[in-house]
Amino acid sequence: MAFTPAVLSRRRLLQLGVGAGAGLLAACRPAPGPELLLAEADLPAAWLKQLPAPWRTRQVADAAAVQKAVRELGQRPAPGLVALSDGWASGLSRQQLQSFEAPRLWARLAAFSAPVARLYGPVGEAQLAFPWAYSPWVIALRSRPDLAARRQEGWQLLLDPSLRGRLVLPSSPRISLEIMGGDFERLERLRAQALAYDDRDGLNLLLSGDAEAAVLPLQRLIPLLRRDQRLAVIWPDSGAPLSWQLLLRPAGAAQSAPPPLEWLGAVLEQPLLEQLLARGLVPPLPQADLAPVARRFPESIAALLLPGDGLLQRCWSLPPLSVPQQLAQQNLWDAAAPRP
Repeated sequence: MAFTPAVLSRRRLLQLGVGAGAGLLAACRPAPGPELLLAEADLPAAWLKQLPAPWRTRQVADAAAVQKAVRELGQRPAPGLVALSDGWASGLSRQQLQSFEAPRLWARLAAFSAPVARLYGPVGEAQLAFPWAYSPWVIALRSRPDLAARRQEGWQLLLDPSLRGRLVLPSSPRISLEIMGGDFERLERLRAQALAYDDRDGLNLLLSGDAEAAVLPLQRLIPLLRRDQRLAVIWPDSGAPLSWQLLLRPAGAAQSAPPPLEWLGAVLEQPLLEQLLARGLVPPLPQADLAPVARRFPESIAALLLPGDGLLQRCWSLPPLSVPQQLAQQNLWDAAAPRP
């Protein structure tokens, strides 16, 4: 039987040519760069703009989505870095993370950040987190100069009878337990004062006048203090719980993508440092290193940004709780609830 060659139409030839060209382009296209995964607005825009190529960012809805992405490693390429608070990071196992191995960068940080960098592991263990900013929980007052004048009373001020039904407490019971020292009688009195347990919208309740006092992270108050003369902030001299902002390296991150150490270090220096302080984000630098920039702010704000080593030593971070500790705290919290 005679062989009859197939006849290809002009359109088919063009399709084959386009397909072949696309295949060659795909083969030549560089692999996507390492990814920084974060929730929206978790990192300052000015800092993100300096992220060097080939790094890229991917924003998700919230911290829960970031945590979920790290827990589901293997289902998609691991991000090179993730941004989380210490509370959300505590939900990850150490096996899901890898160390930064950048001792010179961590040596620039103040000593009180060291346990957080180890994610509360024993001294000598690897640094699994870059703690780039911290914020104490403080007392915010609105139009209460009488209470502001009694700032030496510290957390006890929250039990003043005039604040009954006018106080906003954090959503997390642990903060209230911490500031009351785990004392049942004081905790019971504190819970009787509460208008709401809502640190997300608590500031709105304060600014609207529905509340006269709130326990909030200092970070949320610094930008407002210049604009709203009704507000006063008390950082109790006895100390305060600290919350932290962290960057972490998932264990599945490509070994060929080392962390961008120069970019990490930029947040500890000018001009980014002053921009962070204006937003209430305070890197854990030694006080002497922070002072020249912090003192550019009004005196009342500079005192909050630069509290001194003595007060910082009386503050404390919040390591993850064991299951028995969580149950004990929950039982104490429930027992202290106001009775009908």
